Amino acid sequence: MDLERIRNLAERVVVSEGLELAAVEWAGAPGQGVLRLIIDRPQGAVSHRDCESVSQQMGALLDVEDLVPGRYVLEVASPGLDRKLYSPADFERFRGRRVKVRLKRRVAELPGRRFQAELAGLTEGVVSFVVEGVTVRVPYEDIAQVNLVVEL
Repeated sequence: MDLERIRNLAERVVVSEGLELAAVEWAGAPGQGVLRLIIDRPQGAVSHRDCESVSQQMGALLDVEDLVPGRYVLEVASPGLDRKLYSPADFERFRGRRVKVRLKRRVAELPGRRFQAELAGLTEGVVSFVVEGVTVRVPYEDIAQVNLVVEL
């Protein structure tokens, strides 16, 4: 399966709907997996109708192009309130927000590989976080995952 071709196809569909493609994910074994498209609306919330429209268009295109061998489930969803940050642009978009971070390896200035902090931004491949009033810089490639923290 060619996830890059699927991503390119999904990108065209999503952009035509005035949305952004945040991620394309495959989970499971070939012939019985889940193809998940995460879509976002830059200014506002993704609606059920947005997901439905993208799902219908992508389902038809994937069947015609035969890009996913065997059986699969197509899921189209919004990133959610506790969204994962998928791209360098997300690190700028959500600057100033509280985040939950998981690192690939330990960084000396931090108590562990998992922590919460304020996202201070991304510059030249280095992500800055404010942890208990102290700015800590972590190379982008050392970050396993960053999610927004839901603040009510």
